[in-house]
Amino acid sequence: MRPGSIYRHEAFYRSAETGRLEAKYLVLLAVTVGGDLVARLLTSRAHGRRERPPCYHGHPYPGFYLGVLGGALSMRSWVDLRYLDDFDAAEFRRGVDAKRLTSVGSVAARGLLELLDCVAGAEDTTRLQARAIRDALASLR
Repeated sequence: MRPGSIYRHEAFYRSAETGRLEAKYLVLLAVTVGGDLVARLLTSRAHGRRERPPCYHGHPYPGFYLGVLGGALSMRSWVDLRYLDDFDAAEFRRGVDAKRLTSVGSVAARGLLELLDCVAGAEDTTRLQARAIRDALASLR
């Protein structure tokens, strides 16, 4: 599980309208000192998110514009910079083994460094997450 890896989580949230579990895409960013996985969700809903510059920390929806990634992600995509709980690595691995989490690609190397720097500096990123992201960033440089 490397920084920039994108996964589809088959049952991420329960729809308020249908009551069914719905899928979401997420990108892995780093591993904390305690071994948890730092991630953020992807969205195709612009809702005022900017494309230029790709890193936007403003309100109401801070995001990082990835563009059209292709494959299952055939629409314009942003990384949502709002807080997301870290994933327990063992639980994440069980989700992969059970095919509830499926790898669908990765962020291109040329954009990964900028993405990591952007998320590390986001308002909702905790100190622990920022440290893990900056460590990942340093190891990639």
